[in-house]
Amino acid sequence: MKKKLIVLTLLVILMAGLMAGCGGGKEEETVGKEQKVLKVGATAGPFAEILEAVKPVLAKEGIELKIVEFTDYVRPNLALAEGEIDANTFQHIPYFENFTKSRKLDLSIVGKTIIIPMAIYSNKYKSLDELPEGATVAIPNDPTNGGRALLLFEKAGVFKLKEGVGINATVQDIVDNPKNIKVYEVDAAQTARVLSDVDAAAVNSNYALELGMNPKKDSIFIENSDSPYVCIVAVRSKDKDNPIIKKFIEAYQSEEVKNFINERFDGSVIPAF
Repeated sequence: MKKKLIVLTLLVILMAGLMAGCGGGKEEETVGKEQKVLKVGATAGPFAEILEAVKPVLAKEGIELKIVEFTDYVRPNLALAEGEIDANTFQHIPYFENFTKSRKLDLSIVGKTIIIPMAIYSNKYKSLDELPEGATVAIPNDPTNGGRALLLFEKAGVFKLKEGVGINATVQDIVDNPKNIKVYEVDAAQTARVLSDVDAAAVNSNYALELGMNPKKDSIFIENSDSPYVCIVAVRSKDKDNPIIKKFIEAYQSEEVKNFINERFDGSVIPAF
């Protein structure tokens, strides 16, 4: 009787051990298949639209892409530095370098994305040569995009800037203004919206496209395709070697996404990879 009891007890212990082992294996399998989440910030327009195309590509790697939209150029980098998002894609290299230096943010570039050419639009004139004496033009009021706009107007022959100022140009650097053009600085997101109030405006293409304006077809002057203003993906420096970030870059720079950009934007947004 005692022998039977001992054998029965041993069988119960053994079965309990086997069940525990199976349970542990099942739990590990669930954890292993758990989908990871990556929060990426972007401004409305092409940046957010392209991320929608990245979503299914990244999902193949078991990573869920959550897009966080911003309406300005300041908050995305601050939100990244503060840990609200894991990466952002909305800015070109000169803006990134200027912003992170002035705000002392520990952020890094991990990949190139697109080139969005800045263009000049007008509801009143078909050429910048038609601008009258004392005409008004609008440019973005942030330092980097403002300098970019001034350089674009200079390239178009509207006025001349102090030699060597480059992307750091300000309105005060205008040294030759034969038509006495007046320059108004407004928020970058508003440059397209003030076209009815000015004679011409330099508009970032993501904001132009948002209002149905195609920089390739609707502008009166546009940056060359060799523009140095390449847009990038930024992350916190400590995360630049994170495998999930690397998977995101691979997904963004995939053929599927490149084809989407070319088909969707018809040359007004150019893949930089």
